[in-house]
Amino acid sequence: MAVHDPSHRHPGLRFSPAREATTESAISESATTESAIGEVAAGRTAVSAYVLAGLRLLTGFVFLWAFLDKTFGLGYATPSGKGWIDGGSPTRGFLGGVAVGPMESVFHSWAGDAWADWLFMLGLLGIGVALTLGVALRLAAVAGTVMMALMWMAEWPPARHLSDGSPSMSTNPFADYHLVYAVVLIALAAAGAGAVWGLGHAWARLPFVARHPWLR
Repeated sequence: MAVHDPSHRHPGLRFSPAREATTESAISESATTESAIGEVAAGRTAVSAYVLAGLRLLTGFVFLWAFLDKTFGLGYATPSGKGWIDGGSPTRGFLGGVAVGPMESVFHSWAGDAWADWLFMLGLLGIGVALTLGVALRLAAVAGTVMMALMWMAEWPPARHLSDGSPSMSTNPFADYHLVYAVVLIALAAAGAGAVWGLGHAWARLPFVARHPWLR
């Protein structure tokens, strides 16, 4: 009768209990680390969304306040009794006072025209409402960028002197608050910042908007 030595058997690769426990511990630690990283990333995303929402609301208030002040003459940039409803022109003072730049004469010819007043005021109102509600941010970004570009050209920061030779008092030859506002508008639209503290989700689900993404 042949006797087989059990010590020569090779049942296959097996981990010792200690090694199995170490492997399970490593897997558990890795899963815990990944979960913690995910929670941190989610927290940062949430914070970013709220920061962008706050920036959107503040920027919207800037445009809305400009519209209200110029319409009703609230005594800030527009003196009382000089508002649009009182017969004043929202563009006459600004465009008529342009004193530098390649479009100086063009802006002078536009100053006080009814079409310029209406476009300017509707732009302020539309951009302000869109930002406040968190809807049509792409349209607001386009309209706001065009408006800021025109206002930048009206002030013409590159000039050191005005047309009459006096100092322009420009503090930077390129970057000013008009460009900052334009970049903010573009960033808000690109980030889809209308969902938090706004109606962005509801607006995007509207059939007409869903068919035309440029309206978001």
